[in-house]
Amino acid sequence: MTEPLFLKPYFNPKIWGGRKLKTEYGFDIPDGKIGEAWIISGHPHGPATIENGPLKGKTLREAWHEDPAYFGPQHSQEFPLLVKILDAEASLSVQVHPDDAYAAAHEAKGELGKTECWYILQADPGSYLIYGHHAKTREQLKDMIEAGDWEHLLRKYPVKTGDFVYVPSGTIHALNKGIVALETQQSSDTTYRLYDYDRTDDQGHKRELHIKQSLDVTTVPFQDPKLDITKQQVPGGQITTFVKPPLSPHFAVYRLDVDGTMPFTQQAPYTNVTVLEGEGTFTADGQDYPIKTGDSFLIPNQIKAWQFTGKLAIVTSTPGADA
Repeated sequence: MTEPLFLKPYFNPKIWGGRKLKTEYGFDIPDGKIGEAWIISGHPHGPATIENGPLKGKTLREAWHEDPAYFGPQHSQEFPLLVKILDAEASLSVQVHPDDAYAAAHEAKGELGKTECWYILQADPGSYLIYGHHAKTREQLKDMIEAGDWEHLLRKYPVKTGDFVYVPSGTIHALNKGIVALETQQSSDTTYRLYDYDRTDDQGHKRELHIKQSLDVTTVPFQDPKLDITKQQVPGGQITTFVKPPLSPHFAVYRLDVDGTMPFTQQAPYTNVTVLEGEGTFTADGQDYPIKTGDSFLIPNQIKAWQFTGKLAIVTSTPGADA
């Protein structure tokens, strides 16, 4: 019998982080400003650790390389997705990510580009993102950056709890203060900072900016992705489809609102699961596993059918065909 792989996150301190990962989701986080919980991660900079079953104690990255049967037919060199919860106590830097081709040419071997998306878990009243820009040409983009004309360059995008935002590589963006988000992304730790509000760390140092790379990879002009978010009533609740291939080639992301028992059959090589709210049970191969707010686990390839029971809000993701 194959069990789901329950995961212990890797916690990442950030200058903009806070303490909500502990107070809201029950994580045992280190002291200080903790900005990110890498809850489903095979990235070498912060792999999650398997907490149960025969793979207990291995990182997800180790399991990907050493126990391939858990993930089905593998196409990628590394585990392709990374799921985080971000606590923006202060605003993140204004940044942009490369696509796969630029990352392969300019970053460490094996590093992917980064297309990502956010499901907004909490947003203070009046919250907004930086999402996109107003430059019409690359020359105008360069001129506005060099002039520091951030007010006219950067596009403000209001958000509220429950919103979903898709951020393709090449999109200038930033989470701003007062937002907690679940992020599903390609497994990449490459970020090009364009602007960081001239702030300094505890030693009085400004963080590094990456103006040339940002100019290289930013999509000009910016266009909003055309999403097709759908809701479907199913036995045991509702499934919201946020994004999936072909619009999003790297991943599909869903929200499950479970009220009763919601059955599933396998549709992907494996499925990533994060419980946002509630308590209940995950059942597979006749075995029940209690689940609660803050739990993350991977349903491996050997599990062909399963069900969720209880009153639960869950976000799941599956890899795209390129992964």
